[in-house]
Order: sequence, then C-alpha cells, then structure tokens
Amino acid sequence: MTGGADHPSAHAPALHLPVLYAQVIDGLRVRDDGTYLDGTFGRGGHARGVLQALGDGGRLLVMDKDPEAIASARQLLGGDARVSIRRDSFSALAEWDVVAAGVDGVLLDIGVSSPQLDVAGRGFSFGRDGPLDMRMDPDAGESAAQWLALASEQEIAGVLWTFGEERLGRKIARGIVAARAVEPLLRTAQLADLIASIVPRRRPVHGQREVHPATRSFQAIRIHINRELDELTAGLDAALSVLRPGGRLAVISFHSLEDRIVKRFIARHAKAPPGNRRLPEAAPFVPTLHAIGDATKAASAELAANPRARSAVLRVAEKCASTGVAA
Repeated sequence: MTGGADHPSAHAPALHLPVLYAQVIDGLRVRDDGTYLDGTFGRGGHARGVLQALGDGGRLLVMDKDPEAIASARQLLGGDARVSIRRDSFSALAEWDVVAAGVDGVLLDIGVSSPQLDVAGRGFSFGRDGPLDMRMDPDAGESAAQWLALASEQEIAGVLWTFGEERLGRKIARGIVAARAVEPLLRTAQLADLIASIVPRRRPVHGQREVHPATRSFQAIRIHINRELDELTAGLDAALSVLRPGGRLAVISFHSLEDRIVKRFIARHAKAPPGNRRLPEAAPFVPTLHAIGDATKAASAELAANPRARSAVLRVAEKCASTGVAA
C-alpha cells in the first residue's frame, strides 16, 4: 500500500494544529488500511493527520452537525476517494450505513471549536458581540436568545449551576428575568454585560489569565442549548457499538462534566463493578474496553502556543479482542 502522503488532500495547508494533535494520532494507532471516523471535524486538523497516515486502502469518515464545518470538509477533502462526509451529530454515527462493517478508530473532540468561537455571528463568545445564538447546528433547535426569553428563573438558575457550576446562578437568573422584561436579550454583548454587572471580577492567581465573569454562564447555556452531555453519552455508546476488536476510541473534552462522563464510560466497560455479598452471584464480568494510559493534558509548549488547550483532556480506550461489532 502507498502512504497517505501521496494524496494531494493529505497536504492541505493546516490552518492551525488542533489541541493534543500528536497524542491523538498516536492514541488512534492509525493503520494504513484501516477505517477511522472523526465525529467532530471542526476545521479538520485531526482528520488531516489521520488521512496522512492512511494508504490507498484506508478510509476516513467525517461527521459534523455544523454546516460550516461540513463545507470546510468538502473543500479540503471532498476530492479524496478515501473520504466520506456526512452532516449529522456524532451521537447518530451508528446510523450511518458506511460504518456497518465496523471501524478501527473513532475520534470525538467535544465542545465548541475555535472557528465557532472566533465568528461573532455564531453567538458563542462573550468577547465578540453578535446574535445570541450558540447553536452548533444553526438549523435545529432553539437559540440561546429564544430559550432565555421563555425559561423560568428557576430553570435558568438550574442550568447555570448544573452545567457551569456558577455559584451566583440564582442572582444571574433573577437579573436575566428582570432585564428581559425591559427589552429582549438578543446580543451576546447584552448578556455578557448583564452578567458582568452581577458577578464581580476575580483577580487571577499568579501566572493565570483573568477569567471573564460571563465565562461559566456562557458555557452552561451553550451546553444546555446543544444538549452536549446527552449527545456525548449517546455518542460513546454508538462508538463502542461500531468499533472493531482492537479499535481505538479517543475523546478530547474541555469540561470536568464531559471528562467525568468519558472516564466513567471507560471504567464501566473495563472494570467489573464492586460485588455485593447479599445479592446472588452475577454472571462473570466480561470487559469490552481497556484504557490506554492515563488522561493526557497539553504540555507547557503547547499551552504557550495555544492557551485554549489548557483545559483539554484526552482519554483513549481500546475495544477488547474478545468482543465484536454490535449487530
């Protein structure tokens, strides 16, 4: 087989190196004739790395629910016969007919991408004024503005605490309800300024960057609007079902709630649950995954070049050889 470097699309210019790039490529252990699925294409940094390692017999399957990411995938990789592209959430990856025979690796890069943050019109960033949207798929579901216009004070406070661990969530929710009675909250700057008027700025610890008062709230609302934790749970189950024995699952998360879900998922499929002598003996536990190493974080050199990598955590697991692809 010839290496992926012989294909023009493998040499597409990298806009930026994605977080934990080398660790992801190493963790997936790409075979030149394997089939790999990137469920969160973004702008394709990891996907291009996988493609470079593939030969003529390899396949790269690309998914994303963001239409701009899919447009980028088609522009960068659409001319490569080894690549298949689908606009959909990774939670539905098992429904794609091209994975019916199984895959040798699945990559999930959870959360908002750099291009989404950098484009004011997407409404993800409190640092850039734009429409208060926050949907990863702008054609589905309600926007952040629509939700905030109708949600109860109690519901808003619950989201801010559950998904953002914002201690002043009740006070912020009260402020949102009062403000929307005067005028609709339609812009990111409106919401960011409102929160900043309620949450005092905290002095950064030595060596750390200052955290904007709206950081936790914007994160929480985004996670809620996109049902990110539910989609992650469904996506992990789907990935396990399509992995071939020996296939690798690599997941990058940026939030403790996400990482906790990934960690517990791997542990649940790798380790027998604790026994209970009061209950009848259960059937012997048969692991379906085993963890590859410990959680990986960005090294200091990467952090200096890309501060957004500071909260990234990579976990890798391999499907046990004794299990097969689910029917």
